[in-house]
Amino acid sequence: MEDLIKLRDEIDIIDDQIVSLYERRMAVAEGVAAYKRSVGKPVLDKEREKIKIQKVTAKASNDFNRQGVESLFSQIMAVSRMLQYQKLASEGMDLDGFHMESMKILPTTKVVYTGVPGAYAEAAMNGYFGQEIDGFNVETFGDAMEAVQSGKAEYGVLPIENSSTGSVNDVYDLLSAYDNHIVGEYMVKIEHALLGLPGSSLENIHTVYSHPQGLMQCSQFLDKCRDWQQVSLQNTAASAKRVMDDKDLGQAAIASKQAAKNYGLVVLKEKLNDLDNNSTRFVVISNKKTFQENADKISICFELPHESGSLYSILGHFIFNGLNMTRIESRPIKGEPWQYRFFIDFNGNLREQAVRNALHGIQSETESFRILGNYIGVEQPC
Repeated sequence: MEDLIKLRDEIDIIDDQIVSLYERRMAVAEGVAAYKRSVGKPVLDKEREKIKIQKVTAKASNDFNRQGVESLFSQIMAVSRMLQYQKLASEGMDLDGFHMESMKILPTTKVVYTGVPGAYAEAAMNGYFGQEIDGFNVETFGDAMEAVQSGKAEYGVLPIENSSTGSVNDVYDLLSAYDNHIVGEYMVKIEHALLGLPGSSLENIHTVYSHPQGLMQCSQFLDKCRDWQQVSLQNTAASAKRVMDDKDLGQAAIASKQAAKNYGLVVLKEKLNDLDNNSTRFVVISNKKTFQENADKISICFELPHESGSLYSILGHFIFNGLNMTRIESRPIKGEPWQYRFFIDFNGNLREQAVRNALHGIQSETESFRILGNYIGVEQPC
């Protein structure tokens, strides 16, 4: 026991020396930041860090220690960079034109959603903006993005994530392809029902229409009806319209009860969802780079080289600045095998210093970095 106490006392002495040397190193790093700022040199110098790692690992006595020294110094240099980014960001960071502005909603405000009347996207639009607006619908997500970017619509409403079936990948891809920005979000509780023509019944159904996610979200019910043909359409309300247009008693649609009212259908069965707490998050987009004073959620996207530790390094900026990351999503980049674009949501406001520190570091160490928006986040409905 006495030997263990002596060993621990020795470790304490060494640790005190490590802390002292660490603080000494960080003080020098501040001087490095000042020099780089004066000459306009970037913080990250990959070649310099690579050479430094090679030198320090070569001084270790065995393979195990070499690996440990590499990990230790990689982390020390990462923290050093973050300190330098803080010094630079504290003197002002270019937010790429984003500015604070209140949202003004008028009866003449044009808002676009995808699908046809009765779609969940229409419910999201009405829930976020109210019904005293000039809303109109288009067929595809791309059509909505185009309408907003061209100015035909001031705002657009698009689904981006479902609580049971995950992300709407097409919308993520469009967010990176268009110069539109997220200014809000809205949650819609999804309550699917099976809709048919008056006079129809479950016994004579042979074909069911819905959006692909609508079919997936009701898979447990559909597994009991395996003789039914499942046909995917662009959205749930369009599926209800298809049943109404075809006038076939053997056809049904999985959609909302509001869609049944809109298209003169009857509800053959309610509550088809696999999960009771199914909801879809919709984003509100604009072609203006604005955020409201009480915005508390930020979305960004960026590309990373296919290198070991590249994502780990980026995530360190959130941890070091005390920011809460709420979502990360990756999408393959078309035409570039094994290259990915990352989408991250985190809590914060663009005016906060910790946010600026993190964004400055992330922007400096990634490719094709974009702030997609700063907006008021909403909780998922019960």
